[in-house]
Amino acid sequence: MLTQSLCARWQVAGPAEAGSRELTALAEAHGTPLFATRAAMLDERLAQLRAMLPAGMRVLYSVKANARPEVLARLGLLVDGFDVASSAELELARAAAAPGSVLAMTGPGKRDDDLAAALAADAVVVLESLDEGARLARAAGERRPRVLLRINPPFELAAESRMSGGPRKFGVDSEQAGAALAGIGELPLDFLGFHIYPGSNCLNAQAIANGMHATLSLAAELAAQAPAPVRVLNLGGGFGIPCLPGEASLALDRLGESLGRLASEASRRLPEATLCVELGRFLVGEAGVYLSRVVERKVSRGRVYLILDGGLNHHWQATGALEGRRHLHYPIWVVGGAGRPMESVTVCGPLCAPHDTWAEHLNLPRAEPGDLVAVFQSGAYTTAISPGDFMLRPPPAQLLV
Repeated sequence: MLTQSLCARWQVAGPAEAGSRELTALAEAHGTPLFATRAAMLDERLAQLRAMLPAGMRVLYSVKANARPEVLARLGLLVDGFDVASSAELELARAAAAPGSVLAMTGPGKRDDDLAAALAADAVVVLESLDEGARLARAAGERRPRVLLRINPPFELAAESRMSGGPRKFGVDSEQAGAALAGIGELPLDFLGFHIYPGSNCLNAQAIANGMHATLSLAAELAAQAPAPVRVLNLGGGFGIPCLPGEASLALDRLGESLGRLASEASRRLPEATLCVELGRFLVGEAGVYLSRVVERKVSRGRVYLILDGGLNHHWQATGALEGRRHLHYPIWVVGGAGRPMESVTVCGPLCAPHDTWAEHLNLPRAEPGDLVAVFQSGAYTTAISPGDFMLRPPPAQLLV
C-alpha cells in the first residue's frame, strides 16, 4: 500500500506509468546512482504544514536533514529560518536564507570556530550548557549574543530517535535549569527563551501533541527563574514520515487541532513568546527518490538476487544497516515494471559486505540488468550519514527537479 501510494505521487506506477519516462531520462542524462528531489513536493508539504499550524507559529528547517544548496534555496523561500549544527551548515543556510530569516545554531560540542561563525552571522545560539554560554560571552566581546537554553526534559517522545529523558548529551537537565538560568543572567547574553526537543520521526499525532503540551508546561515553570521574559519557545518537531512496512502517515488534521489548543494555552502562560517548530525529514523526506540500476541478476541456491550499482555507501539508513533492521526496508519499486510478473527477490548493493542489502524476500516486478530501481522516501538523511568513502565507489548525482 505504501509503495503504491508513493509510486502514484511520483507517477511511476499505474497503467500508464507517466513518470517512468522522466526518471529514465534523468538516469540516462546524469547516470546512476542518482538522488532526485521534486521541488513541487517541497512546496506541497510546506503548504500542508502552514494550513495546519496555528497562525504565527514559525517553521525552522533543520539543515542536517538535507543540506544540498539547491534544496536550501527552494526552502529558503518557504520557511521562516534554518537550524544549523556547524559553521559549514551555517554558511550554506546564510546563502539560502530570505531576508529576515531566523538562523539558529544548535548541537552539543560546539567548537570555538562554530561560535565565532554564529556571532559573525548574528545567529541565535542554542546553548547546550552554561559553560558554552561563558565561552560564547568571551568570544562576543562588546556584542550581546541572542541565546536560547536547551533543556533536557524528564519526558521523551516515543519516536525513532529519542533525544530527551534520562541521561543525555543534549542540553541542561531540567532539574539543573535554574542554576543555568541564573548563570546566564550574570553573563552579557540576550536570553530569548528555551529549546526543548524530545525526539524525531514520530508518526503518532497524539504523542507529538502530548510532548509539546508537556514542553509548554515545563517552559512556563522555568520562565519564573529566567533572567528575562520568554520571547521564543522552540518546541522541537518530531513529525515523521512513513518509511517502513506497516507505517501510516502522520494525522496532520488531528495534530493541527492539538496545536491550536497549545497556541491558545501559550498565549496565556507565555504571552510574549513566539512558538517555533523545527522540522527536517518531514519537509524533505517524501520529496526525494533514489534511482539505481540493476547491474546483475543472479540466482543462488534458489534465491533471486538483484545487484544494484548503489547501496549503503549512499543511503545507509534506507538499507537498514544503520539500525540493524535488515528485515525492514524503505519502499522500493522497479521503474516501468507495471504489468510484469511479480517475484520474490533480495535486492543488494555492489559492496563487498553482506550488510549492503536493500531488502530481502521482497515482491517486485521482474527486473533484468539495466532496469531502474527506485527507493522512495529518500529526500532526507542520505549521503551525509552514509559511509561514502567505503570501497571508494563514485558518489551519486543529486538533482532538484
